[in-house]
Amino acid sequence: MKRTKVVIVHIACWLTVLAYLYGEELIKGVTLRESAFSISMNFIQIIEFYICYLWVYPNFLKRGKIPHLIAGLILTIAVFIASRYLIEQVLYDHWFGMTNYSDDTTLSKYITDNIYYSLAFLVVPAAVYSIQQNFKTEIANRKLKAEVVKSELAFLKSQINPHFLYNTLNYVYSLAIPVSDKIANAILRLSDLMRYTLNESPDGKVTLSKEVEYLESYIELFKMRFEPKFFVDFSAEGIEHQKVAALMLIPFVENAFKHGVLNDEKHPIRIKLKINGKRLSFEVSNKINRGQKDHASGVGLVNIQRRLDLIYPDQHELLVSNNGNTYKTTLILNI
Repeated sequence: MKRTKVVIVHIACWLTVLAYLYGEELIKGVTLRESAFSISMNFIQIIEFYICYLWVYPNFLKRGKIPHLIAGLILTIAVFIASRYLIEQVLYDHWFGMTNYSDDTTLSKYITDNIYYSLAFLVVPAAVYSIQQNFKTEIANRKLKAEVVKSELAFLKSQINPHFLYNTLNYVYSLAIPVSDKIANAILRLSDLMRYTLNESPDGKVTLSKEVEYLESYIELFKMRFEPKFFVDFSAEGIEHQKVAALMLIPFVENAFKHGVLNDEKHPIRIKLKINGKRLSFEVSNKINRGQKDHASGVGLVNIQRRLDLIYPDQHELLVSNNGNTYKTTLILNI
């Protein structure tokens, strides 16, 4: 429906333009032959407009693709010149016995003249495309602001003072030490998780080592619950002082634990974090648990993708594979 509206708007605009250009000629009763060159020019300019509007600017009017943009514009001008020559110098000569340019017109003169006539319809689609993108950006910003307000309200409604909970866990930990080391360690791990979520930075990012410590505490907490039948293979390479958005990696591990098989020694959950320069690769794979009764999605990929788009626009890649037996997610970040 939205695309239909766009098509209708374009048709209405072109009809308005053509009515303005040919209204006087229609009133005066100018013949088709007399308007032939004007019609062919406008027809080719419309083609030029949509080459730029639908292909050149959407694909190349962005940072890092200026050479492609220039090449696309040159190709568009070439199409304009070739189309005009075909219609006005070949077809019109065959149909009407007339041409727009005389036989003594040099090639350089013909090309230069047509470059001049093509320039206007390189600028017009650029303006239309830019205005359209600005409207889309404004609408997206409004939606984002609405989502932020909605999230803040939901958070305020459900909020439990996290500092109170963290201090209470520390107190329960002191009580559990004389009773059971296992219980005390579980409370300590839970306390570590809580402390990590309370540590905020101005830009929302933390050192990667802290994020890894959080993953390790999360894994250890599950290990206490399911051992000795708990098989997870976790490895991390190349970690130094890099920073990453807080709690960016945990949703993939959470989903693997929720929907995967934890007690199969031959098919452990594999978690691999690797840093190569400024490239972060995070892979999580698990055997699919077919006997699972809880089909809730946990932290959905839609929400994860939304957060990646906001924090790492054009700097991430999220790959998901499912062969029926193994589910694997691969996150690649430029950090």
